[in-house]
Amino acid sequence: MKLLTFLLNGQQQLGVKTEQGVVHIASALQTVPAAGASVPQDVHEVIDGGAAAISALQAYVEQALSAAEGNAAGYLLNESDLTLAPCVTRPNKIICVGLNYRKHAEETNAPIPQFPILFNKFNNTLTGHGAEVPLPVKVTSKVDYEAELVIVIGKEAKYVDKANALDYVFGYCNVNDLSARDLQMRTHQWLLGKSCDGFSPLGPYLVTADEVGNPNDLGIRCIVNGEVRQSSNTSDMIFHCDEIVCYISQHMTLVPGDIILTGTPEGVVLGLPEDKQIYLKDGDIVTIEIEKLGSLTNKMVAERA
Repeated sequence: MKLLTFLLNGQQQLGVKTEQGVVHIASALQTVPAAGASVPQDVHEVIDGGAAAISALQAYVEQALSAAEGNAAGYLLNESDLTLAPCVTRPNKIICVGLNYRKHAEETNAPIPQFPILFNKFNNTLTGHGAEVPLPVKVTSKVDYEAELVIVIGKEAKYVDKANALDYVFGYCNVNDLSARDLQMRTHQWLLGKSCDGFSPLGPYLVTADEVGNPNDLGIRCIVNGEVRQSSNTSDMIFHCDEIVCYISQHMTLVPGDIILTGTPEGVVLGLPEDKQIYLKDGDIVTIEIEKLGSLTNKMVAERA
């Protein structure tokens, strides 16, 4: 199932992407009362509710689609008409893994990590598909793109085994882990260059784990102004998704809705020779594509004070 969150009159609304269109859950419930269990109306209600919530939502979507056949149902929306929010709206934690693709480590002349390199971002970095991302040109001139797969935690996880780690995953989505390289490299801590406003476009969909299958066998690309800059596969990760969830859970409790950014493949601007480095600028269009997860597109816009 593909979940999305969109804005309507300034309020976040849960939608489910289907072949017939996006089912607006709250609107549908006003027209088609649920025949079964209580239906979640917020993405975090679905995540918190786990398998039972997914089952109830899926059953209701099928009911709503059946009721809509032959009718101009007002709760079936065109995705292109929607203003999307981040597909996970209120993560408790945003944890990132650095240098987690072998070829990316090699292109930046960094040693292969012996353990996952962890850092964090904050909720101020979240924005949705289609949103304009402000380039903070007053403080940086080196904003880079990073296509990444995101793990979304679905169950509380502490001291989990690698063999069972993916059982704690609700689903996956795309992110652009935007990075101001000059700020990132100013000190040994990367946080400053990673945490500017809007630096984590997330979405467009949160795709449930059952629909994704093996997260370490997905094509991943970044496209800037129509030019493919990154093209790889999540199989090139140094630490695979099960290892990442297992490792982090040894040191902190993961809770439903936490998101883990799993690193970026080769092809970033930072990996190019210095005379060929052209960082993101006003007007650039950046698209992150991951197999089975859709396309996340944002326009970079110079921030104006």
